[in-house]
Amino acid sequence: MGASGRSARKRPKGRTAGRSGAPTEAWLGLLPADPRPWLLSCDEPSARWLTLSELVDGPVDEVALARAHRDVLDDPGTQALLDRLPGWDDPAGFSGHNSPAFAPNLLNLLADVGVAGGDDARIERLLDAMLEHQRGDGRFPSYGSYPRSAPPVWGVLPCDTHAITEVLVRFGRAGDGRVQRAAARIEADLAETDQGPGWLCRPDPAVGFRGPGRKGDVCPQVTLEALRVLARLGRVTPSGATAARTALTVWRQRARHRPYMFGHGRRFRTIKWPTFWYDVHAVLDTLTRIPELWSGDGARPEDRTALAELAACMIAANVDEHGVVTPRSCYRGFEAFSFGQKDRPSPFATARVAVVLRRLGDLAETVAAIDTGAIDTAAIDTGAIDT
Repeated sequence: MGASGRSARKRPKGRTAGRSGAPTEAWLGLLPADPRPWLLSCDEPSARWLTLSELVDGPVDEVALARAHRDVLDDPGTQALLDRLPGWDDPAGFSGHNSPAFAPNLLNLLADVGVAGGDDARIERLLDAMLEHQRGDGRFPSYGSYPRSAPPVWGVLPCDTHAITEVLVRFGRAGDGRVQRAAARIEADLAETDQGPGWLCRPDPAVGFRGPGRKGDVCPQVTLEALRVLARLGRVTPSGATAARTALTVWRQRARHRPYMFGHGRRFRTIKWPTFWYDVHAVLDTLTRIPELWSGDGARPEDRTALAELAACMIAANVDEHGVVTPRSCYRGFEAFSFGQKDRPSPFATARVAVVLRRLGDLAETVAAIDTGAIDTAAIDTGAIDT
C-alpha cells in the first residue's frame, strides 16, 4: 500500500482461517502480511515487548514478557532516552509542548517502549517534582519561557496539565490524591466548543498566552490528551464519550472548518516518529480506547465510518506492501532508533500501528471497504487538503 491511496480490498469478517488453518484475527486482513513473526524475531526489544503484550493471540507468556521487559531496560537506546530527561525546574528543558524534548513527551515515549513505574530512579525523581508543583485548582504547571513571557515562569496551559497528568498515570501514580484532583479538574474543564463538547485552549494569567486559533474552537491536541487520561483511569463518562465524538467531528468537518494549525492532509496522515502530537495515529490511539464509539447499541454509523476512514488513511500513508512501516517523517535526534530512520523498516513503528489496528478488529470489514483515493478527491474538491 502506497501513500497515494488504495482501493477497497477483500473484506475480512470475524475470525477467519489463515494459510496454516489456524484462526487469524480480522485486523490482519487489513495488512498484506502478518507482521508478528518479524516483530518477535527482530533485534529491537521495545518491538518484541509491544508484540508480546499487545499483539499475540491467546494467553500472555508471562516469562517471555518479563524477559522482553528486562531487555527493554538493558537496551542502550532506553538508557539514552533516560539520560535525556531534564530537571523539572530547568527552563532549558522546556522547548515547547510539541517538542520531543518536553519532559512529558519523553516520558510517554519511554512508556511506549516498555518502561514502567519503578523501573528507573530518574523517572521517579521527575514524577515527584511534577507532583510538587500543583496549583490549588488541581492543574499541573511546567516551567519555561512561553510566548509573551520572559523570564521563565511556572505556567499552566491545558497542554501542560493534561500531558503531565497522563504520564503520572502511566507510571503508576494514579492513586495519588494529587493526580486524582488533576483528573477531576480535567473532567470539570470539559466545555462546549464550536465543534461540540471538548477541551479549549484556556489562557493562564502567568503566561499571558491562550494558544493558537479561534477562541471558541476545540483544541484537538488537548482533547486527545484529556481523553487518554480519562480512558487510562477508566473514567470516560457519557459526556467524555461525547467529547470523543467531537474529535471525529473535527475529521468529518475538515472541509468546512479546520481548527487553526490542525489540518488533515499529508502531514496529518504521515506519522511523524516518535509520535506524540496530533496526527492520524494520535487520534486513533486515543479513540480506540473508547470502544463504545464503534461497538454496542450506542455506536453511531457516522462515527464508525469516520474511524474506518482514519484507519484506512493511516494504513495507506504509512504501511508498505510487506505490511511493515518504514518511517517517512522523523524528529531529529532519534537517528539511533529504528523509528528515527527513513531508509529501513522500523519494528517499533510497525508494532505501534498494529496495536491500533488490532483494537479496531470489529471494524475491519468497514476499514477494508474504504477507498482513500475517494476521500482525497472529495477533500480536494472542497479545499480541505493541506500539506
